Amino acid sequence: MALFGTDGARGQAPRELTPTLALAVGAAAVAELSGAPRVLVGRDTRVSGPMLEAAVVAGITAAGGRAALLGVVPTPAVAALVPLLGADAGLVISASHNPPEYNGLKLLDSQGRKWTSAREAAVAERVAGSEVPWAAWNQVGGVESCADRVGEYRDRLVAAFAGRVGHPHVVVDLGFGAALTTVPAVLEALGLVVTVLNGAADGTRINQGVGATHPEVVAQAVRELGADIGFSFDGDADRVMACDADGHVINGDGIIYLLARGLKDTGGLPGGEVVGTVMANLGLERALGAVGIHLHRTPVGDRWVAQAMAERAAPLGGEQSGHVILSQWAVTGDGLLTALAVLAEMHRVGGPASALVAAMPHYPQRLENVRLPAIGFAWEHLAGVDAAFSACTAALGGDGRLLVRASGTEPLLRIMIEGRDAAVVEEWADRLTAVVREALASGPARSNSEPQAPEPR
Repeated sequence: MALFGTDGARGQAPRELTPTLALAVGAAAVAELSGAPRVLVGRDTRVSGPMLEAAVVAGITAAGGRAALLGVVPTPAVAALVPLLGADAGLVISASHNPPEYNGLKLLDSQGRKWTSAREAAVAERVAGSEVPWAAWNQVGGVESCADRVGEYRDRLVAAFAGRVGHPHVVVDLGFGAALTTVPAVLEALGLVVTVLNGAADGTRINQGVGATHPEVVAQAVRELGADIGFSFDGDADRVMACDADGHVINGDGIIYLLARGLKDTGGLPGGEVVGTVMANLGLERALGAVGIHLHRTPVGDRWVAQAMAERAAPLGGEQSGHVILSQWAVTGDGLLTALAVLAEMHRVGGPASALVAAMPHYPQRLENVRLPAIGFAWEHLAGVDAAFSACTAALGGDGRLLVRASGTEPLLRIMIEGRDAAVVEEWADRLTAVVREALASGPARSNSEPQAPEPR
């Protein structure tokens, strides 16, 4: 597998993401840092987490670094704690929204931001060439537990939103993931009535029919319980999906819309611009434009969103999948922080979530995933696909879009079709997936050697 994709290194553990590889990444990361760096290590609830944690720690310490273990903790908590605790880097063991058999390694810098592609490439080169200078016997690094410091992350969120969120009844689906260590405690400390779904630390069921990729679970519970709002978190809690009191799902586009409107109303959007990706619905773009807010699009991946936000001084950005970045408080996506911001906006306006997104239309959109032989497979060279994609684009015209990209974390080709006419969208989605599957069955294509940022088609 390619070592680093759009969101760290991922693979099935331990067959692809092996302990040997995890050890090498830990050591190579230390080699890229200076001196005897202190690295905060966190993980989600996956069964392979402790195994990979042990391997990563062995690599960090064998290269002369110091490992500070946070235990089971959301990715955004690690990102927040790296600068707060004065660490040199962070390393998160998680495959985010992927199934439980997968795991991953994410590297964070001293500010809690994801490492740049160039730094990740340097680590990959060291791993491939076994170019790690092991420490002398008397310079091997130590290991410490920092699990008790996670409370500082929780306390900061409570302090930031005290008195700003009211006392609604909230249903949360923790997806059997890392959100269990932060979400209930913070919401309850703020005085909310909280109903928790799938809150056990069960790594065999993480993301399995629950959490952010299955918001219908929390939506049903909200309707049945008569709650005010619901939130669904993915495995490492860096993304969230919401649903209103009627059980209607509010995805990342809807969340960005309602938060952008709130920022504009309160003077928090001086540049009049927010950042989204090529996957953002046309309805979001046009609804924002109607109130004088520009949507700047990037390739898929929160790395590109964060980069564009920094370059354009935009306070808000995110993805349709629920990965939202609020630069006033964080440098990376944080599902809990996003949920609190939504609750704060509901409280400020004094209305339900449904009213906050009522003005945003949703263009019919269908996403199809076609399995590829491997990550990095050269699907662009499949016979007949270019002609089919061109025909689809022409048929959609100015009121539709076609986006085709390879996943950076799974061997999948993602085909997204969006348009004003749902029937046309459905027809072309079926036709294009059939074309790609037939082309895959007819013969192989060469594989790309370098992972690349996905670009809009």
